[in-house]
Amino acid sequence: MSFNDRTILVTGAASGIGLATARHLAAASATRLVLVDRDAAALARLTFDCTLDLLPGDVADESFWDSAAPFLGRLDHAVINAGVAGAGTIATLDFAEWRRIMAVNLDGAFLTLRAAMRAMTASGSTRGGSIVALASAAGIKAEPGIAAYAASKAALIQLVRVAAKEGASDRIRVNAIAPAGVETPVWDAVPMFADRAAAIGRDAAFAELAALATPLGRYASADEVARQIAFMLSDDAALMTGSVLVVDGGYTL
Repeated sequence: MSFNDRTILVTGAASGIGLATARHLAAASATRLVLVDRDAAALARLTFDCTLDLLPGDVADESFWDSAAPFLGRLDHAVINAGVAGAGTIATLDFAEWRRIMAVNLDGAFLTLRAAMRAMTASGSTRGGSIVALASAAGIKAEPGIAAYAASKAALIQLVRVAAKEGASDRIRVNAIAPAGVETPVWDAVPMFADRAAAIGRDAAFAELAALATPLGRYASADEVARQIAFMLSDDAALMTGSVLVVDGGYTL
């Protein structure tokens, strides 16, 4: 699949799934990438063989999106990837931590989605577009200790479905992808994983968790998820909208 003559927005683009997706899209001949991340230094180090607009900022800040609007131009695709993790039982979770996770994972996703849909219909364009949001298997299968993260991802899935209905008349497709474990830096914010990684190493900690949690016995790589995102963005998925692609090694069975 080719993304020639396409402008694509990717948030959370400086690491993990976002970085892998940006790299894959550039290799698939994307003409222009608009890359967003709050880590300005990491963002500035990115180089790809296409036109780049690098926008450091907080996806949960409405004023950031106001200033970013001119850079989006006539947007073709968007990947809503920026997110944070966290853990804590409902009884012990501080409200500030709940709000931190919701602000990025849900408020930020809404603001990104709104900006993308506005850009795709700018100047009365009828070209349409496609959007993929990074949800999670945690938004589908309940597990203790991740209430804020799970709730943010479950809400995101429903937001995607509503957006798919609203965008259909403008030929905008909106889908979600729901991975389970993916070997990315977001795990470092999960105390249980961080403790185990410190004890036995990150690779061994990932292997141990995957063997326990998934029937297929392994977690996904960021590159695998990036390829699946590219498919959903592409014309090969022209009849997919409002769908949730679960890629979890059987975790939610």
